[in-house]
Amino acid sequence: MDMIVVMKSTATDDQVNRVVERVRELGLKPHPSRGEFRTIVGAMGGKTPENRQQLEQLPGVDEVMNITQPYKLASREFHEADTILDIKGIRVGGPHVNVIAGPCAIESAEILFEVGRAVKEAGAAILRGGAYKPRTSPYSFQGKGKEGLELLQQAGKELDMPTITEVVDPRDVDIVYQYADIFQIGARNMQNFNLLLEVGKTDKPVFIKRGMAAGITDLLMSAEYVLSQGNHRVILCERGLRTFTEEVRFTLDVSAVPVLQERTHLPVFVDPSHAAGKRDLVPALALAGIAAGASGCIVEVHSCPDRALCDGPQAVLPKNFTRLMEQIRQIAEIVGHRVTLWGRDDHQPRRTPVSGWAG
Repeated sequence: MDMIVVMKSTATDDQVNRVVERVRELGLKPHPSRGEFRTIVGAMGGKTPENRQQLEQLPGVDEVMNITQPYKLASREFHEADTILDIKGIRVGGPHVNVIAGPCAIESAEILFEVGRAVKEAGAAILRGGAYKPRTSPYSFQGKGKEGLELLQQAGKELDMPTITEVVDPRDVDIVYQYADIFQIGARNMQNFNLLLEVGKTDKPVFIKRGMAAGITDLLMSAEYVLSQGNHRVILCERGLRTFTEEVRFTLDVSAVPVLQERTHLPVFVDPSHAAGKRDLVPALALAGIAAGASGCIVEVHSCPDRALCDGPQAVLPKNFTRLMEQIRQIAEIVGHRVTLWGRDDHQPRRTPVSGWAG
């Protein structure tokens, strides 16, 4: 049975380190986490009651508890407080609402920079752009690869925005790591466990989209693969399920937002673009996700969507994205969240401390 060792509020660093050392001596894998009010150490792989008894006797230990969920490190049992990630100065999670925006695919420098400047001016915090595109048809545009990554990195530096792009193959993790700030794991790769393990070995945030036929536990177990490798910077994304409806591309499961937030400490986003499949429906779904308490949304924006090489029908025009950002700010205020604009909360420097993981 996997366990969490809860340290006393007065526990010293030496006592915490001794618990970590003892967990290793018992043949278990330690995962320390220092929160604002308490420090805990996850002990994964425990098999016998004796393990628990030996850990309970160590100085500074308050109690040792079993983790009942199949996902351990992602659970609220392991980490009660919301995890807030710091991504190049931008707070993601907790009370912060961030909008990721940009073209579906990196088609050219002209389009990327034009759209990038537009979404930055509207208030988007993170720039998206696909260099590798997993498409349903092998004959569809597959992305510009390394050339696209180079353009994305250049745009991120010029606009002073963190960047996110999808990685589709474990062999591409190293090159994507060099150029992007956040790994995106697409819905089709949510259970590509070798890929999850590879990004889990890095220190960059991982944005995991829920598969179109995946349950809540399935998504959390995918996050667990990344967390188990030592990368605790994970963001979850609800992007729509395959249902019987023909009016939208997928059905956005808005209820997944509060359910996930009840079960996990990880930030939860929504993807209204892929769920809707139609740009006119994107704003309503984005607002629904924010109203449900999501930590943000990822929106596809294109200045000339009728010429887009990928998912043009669902790409929002820049002027409409600006209007959507104004509505997101209003909804976020109502539900008690703060929208991050240009790396700042409502134009003011953030003072919220980062809560999350140690080690």
